[in-house]
Amino acid sequence: MINHPAGPPTHPGVDLDDASPPRPGQNLTPLPARRRSRLRSCPRLARLTVLLATFVCAACGLVYELELVALGDYLLGDTVTQTSVVLSVMVFAMGLGSLLAKRLTRRPATAFALVECALALTGGLSVLALYSCWAWIGRYQAAMVGLTCLIGILIGAEIPLLMTLIQRIRREDAGRAAADLFAADYVGALIGGLAFPFLILPCLGPGTGALVTGAVNAVAGAAVVLWLFREEPAPRIRLLLWGGCGSVLALLGGAAAGSDAIERAARHALYGADIRYATHSHRQEIVLTGPAEGPLRLYLDGRLAVCGPDEYRGSEALVHPAMATGPDARVLVLGGGDGLALREVLRHSGVRAVQIVDADPELTRLARTDPALAALTGRSLDDPRVRTAAADPMAWLRRGTTADRTYDVVLADLPAPADGGPVKFHSQEFYGLAARLLSPGGRIAVRAGGDQHGLWQIESGLRAAGLRTVPYAVRGSATAGCRPNAPDGSQDFLLASAAQPTLTLDPDAPPPRALTPDALRTSAAHLTTLRPTRPPAALTLLGPR
Repeated sequence: MINHPAGPPTHPGVDLDDASPPRPGQNLTPLPARRRSRLRSCPRLARLTVLLATFVCAACGLVYELELVALGDYLLGDTVTQTSVVLSVMVFAMGLGSLLAKRLTRRPATAFALVECALALTGGLSVLALYSCWAWIGRYQAAMVGLTCLIGILIGAEIPLLMTLIQRIRREDAGRAAADLFAADYVGALIGGLAFPFLILPCLGPGTGALVTGAVNAVAGAAVVLWLFREEPAPRIRLLLWGGCGSVLALLGGAAAGSDAIERAARHALYGADIRYATHSHRQEIVLTGPAEGPLRLYLDGRLAVCGPDEYRGSEALVHPAMATGPDARVLVLGGGDGLALREVLRHSGVRAVQIVDADPELTRLARTDPALAALTGRSLDDPRVRTAAADPMAWLRRGTTADRTYDVVLADLPAPADGGPVKFHSQEFYGLAARLLSPGGRIAVRAGGDQHGLWQIESGLRAAGLRTVPYAVRGSATAGCRPNAPDGSQDFLLASAAQPTLTLDPDAPPPRALTPDALRTSAAHLTTLRPTRPPAALTLLGPR
């Protein structure tokens, strides 16, 4: 039992287990005699029902946490930060909720019903609410912390109330009761944690998944209170609880019916009215906007990744210097599912085979099927020389080298960490794996973004992998045409090989629009003068910062 300070009982009566007088400090409201006899007549079933409710509530609670983590990763990137904030705030709030629950244990069944209704409504609507805050208000981080704290308080209040309820069925040693409750809680968390990535997220998505989880949560709370402990609340209170549970389910159902409209309205607020395509793939949110005649804009997790009028600047700078010297028959493109870098690769007549490795097959499918985007890529993904693999680039590289897995050119068409890209794709380990696949005389080209510190960190990683490097830049942003007030910057790149690479352009390929040999050499000379005398340490998987 959960004890309160000693004092005279406010509701004198009998204890619910053995008809003995209540112990000092136990202010539990007694149930009618017929209800006590029902609990004693089938205590195992009653106890199993409470443990099953614990299991379901734990699974739902963990799903709420994972929904918040996944949404933060989708919208803001930086998975480590989002996970750390959500989990730390959630655990703190759960402790606070456990303390607050001590004031609710006099009528634990009624309190549990109210907590579950509030948790089902808050957790179920959390994803839609945060997505709306991000789209219309722009205060996502503050809203996320506040909502996480509220959900954590409600989750933390569950175990003390469930402990009180299970002791009402049959008083037993507190340690044994706690062991059973926590076992059910932890197993439920396991099931919820596994269901989220393998069932809820791919089948329902974050928004609908949270709403369905909220409905399950509400039903579990109602099953315990309005069936097993239905005699604790007075008839009027019981009627209100039924109405509250029904209202929560109705609100969640209405939100599920209108979730598509809410999401469309939020996307229009963010991206404008001419959205051509939008989806949440297993990896990211993909939004393509613009009329068929252009300009096209491709957003990945809210980040403008492609601007039709200017995309060629980055694509040409990544591809053509790497293809200019040495063999180029076999090319590996890591990332590049949009087909834009591939378009530039195929402009070189010596290319015989190209392997694309991108983690998101939905992006590759869009680049093939959308008429405007396919036209922008020159339908490069339909070329018979091209093969695609839907795989994490680092996992794909780890498969090792074979006779058909060596390449003359490796193009890392992946966003730099400063642009929201994962650190692992620019780590020393990643470049070491890529270097193993290079044929004699092979080259690696890497996007380094526009951050000088990040440029030298990436260069340190390439050099730690045994490669020699040369930095270069191209004037103009690849997204400036879609951002009228954006400053006119530059994009940095690195070319690496076992021998000192030479910056030039292939005279036999069509000349790029944004590059000339002189401009490449000038940018390389300028960046060389800016290289620090003590370059920063390479990014690694164990020391990414």
